[in-house]
Amino acid sequence: MNIDEIYDAPDILMEFLDYHSTIRGHSDKTVAGYYLDLKILFRYLKRRRGLVDPKTPFNEIDITDIDIDFIKTIKIEELYRYQSFSPEYLGTSESLSAASRCRRTSSVKSFFNYLTVKRHLLDFNVCQELDMPKRQQSLPRYLEESECERLLAACEGPFALRDYCILMLFMSCGLRVSELVSLNTTDIYEDHVRVLGKGNKERMVYFAEGCREAIDDYLSVRDGENLPPEDKNALFISRDHRRISVRGVQKMVDKKLKLAGLDASRYSPHKLRHTAATLMLKNGVDTRALQEVLGHSNLNTTQIYTHLDNASLHEAALANPIGRKHKSEIEE
Repeated sequence: MNIDEIYDAPDILMEFLDYHSTIRGHSDKTVAGYYLDLKILFRYLKRRRGLVDPKTPFNEIDITDIDIDFIKTIKIEELYRYQSFSPEYLGTSESLSAASRCRRTSSVKSFFNYLTVKRHLLDFNVCQELDMPKRQQSLPRYLEESECERLLAACEGPFALRDYCILMLFMSCGLRVSELVSLNTTDIYEDHVRVLGKGNKERMVYFAEGCREAIDDYLSVRDGENLPPEDKNALFISRDHRRISVRGVQKMVDKKLKLAGLDASRYSPHKLRHTAATLMLKNGVDTRALQEVLGHSNLNTTQIYTHLDNASLHEAALANPIGRKHKSEIEE
């Protein structure tokens, strides 16, 4: 959802969304998440307070009249109840997951912080005392080195070189799937790739010789002819001759996992990113270097990550054994 497509938000919410879109540079997906979470909050409060006809469908409750005076009346008890509220149009009476409650709470906290710190419209931020829901912590799933080799060896067929290159970039460089599909041929350099990450933050991610070989092999067969103008520079091309989509990559990874005899229900492109991170850590990469390689930004800390020199980032790529593997070793 693009911010220009939002037509039913009050002015105070639109200003908040504009701030995140233009000043903070957040993606349309992030902005849409804030919009949906806060729209549900305002509709929930209006219904709970009896400000609308009880027969009005939840998703038709008008919130365009919400202003700062209304927001000043919001109590922390209402916010706690909202954390697990599930609108009837979602078709379920079950409570929301911990992850969904955390996301909602994060949206509300960000909104109130904006009104307090950036706009100075609130003298007291009720969210200062709002606790985040507790989430069950679990270790991320990842492939062992031998499983990575099986997955790479499963690349066959007319798109074998493309798929091999994609998997190598996931498991060697730890790219997000959204970052991978947005890569252009002009983003590839001799020993690194230029990545546009979350919040439009650009970073360089280095790769080792095995990954360079996979890129060169794919580029030698990449057919850039007859692509639409908007996809002319796309690095990875789909079978219908367009820039490959996130869904297309997900389906390809799922297929290759099954061919490799791995449980496709347990893994995904994001789990391959976890795989890259785990293999780097296991092979001695400094945690701070890994954070920069992955483009992480920890919202629970106030300290900006230490900027490391290129040598440290290059060292991180070389420490990952998958990135050093040549195709001839996989096929033996």
